[in-house]
Amino acid sequence: MHSRFLPDDFNISKPIGLIAGRGVYPMLLAEAAKAKGAEIRLIAFEDETRDDLFERFPAEHRERFNVGQMGKWLKTLKKMGCGYCVMAGQITPKKLFRGLKPDLKAASMLLKLKRKNAETIFGAISDEIEAQGAQQLDARIFLDDQMSTQGWMTRQFEKIDNDYLEHGTEIANEMARLDVGQGVVVRKGTVIAVEAFEGTDPMLKRAGGFKTDQLIFVKTVKHRQDYRFDVPVFGLRTLEVMQESGVRTAALKTDSVIVLEKEKTLAAAEKAKIQLIGF
Repeated sequence: MHSRFLPDDFNISKPIGLIAGRGVYPMLLAEAAKAKGAEIRLIAFEDETRDDLFERFPAEHRERFNVGQMGKWLKTLKKMGCGYCVMAGQITPKKLFRGLKPDLKAASMLLKLKRKNAETIFGAISDEIEAQGAQQLDARIFLDDQMSTQGWMTRQFEKIDNDYLEHGTEIANEMARLDVGQGVVVRKGTVIAVEAFEGTDPMLKRAGGFKTDQLIFVKTVKHRQDYRFDVPVFGLRTLEVMQESGVRTAALKTDSVIVLEKEKTLAAAEKAKIQLIGF
């Protein structure tokens, strides 16, 4: 089996269009997909997609656009013969609202949206992709070995009261349900910080400003998470910010959070004496 996150009728002979945002996540997905024998075509974005990922593809299998040139990159996916598409990597949040420079296709799509946030925008993009005949795939494909797992993923360095952990997961789940964010930081039954549009790292830095101990960072997903475009990730950068902020525990929703470069990240967590648990 190539990946448990692929549809049952997946046809590996059909090219997959990788719509790549920032960071190492698109690189990891591309490498894992190629290792499984999948054909990948790359849609890259100016000032977002890593240059080293772009350079790994032959000229006929890659194109780079402004984020707002939706009509062009949709046509390119079709021209490249993509039977599937997958989105990986974040787009700089402010670009969804400032400097987007939408073409006619993107402008038309945005006008139809009553609520404009990352979920509605990327959900509408996914619908447009599927309307032109390409199936949008779960963004966890081929990364099965990078997912968060149940229980302790590192050694336990500090005792965590189950009541406090349950409180954190309860608050995180409610914030996700309300579409506020997917992460929170709690301490002994008190909510210290909630993730919103700005993302995980600024939230962790705010929590660190309290200069206190026994902080728990909880990362979860919505009950009906759309994994076509919204997969939480945890990697070396988040670990570094946790260390700077004095947050020593991270609880990650099992099978829902990608631990980027998992072996390296877990080793770095052990070295920093930061404990990771899947719930």
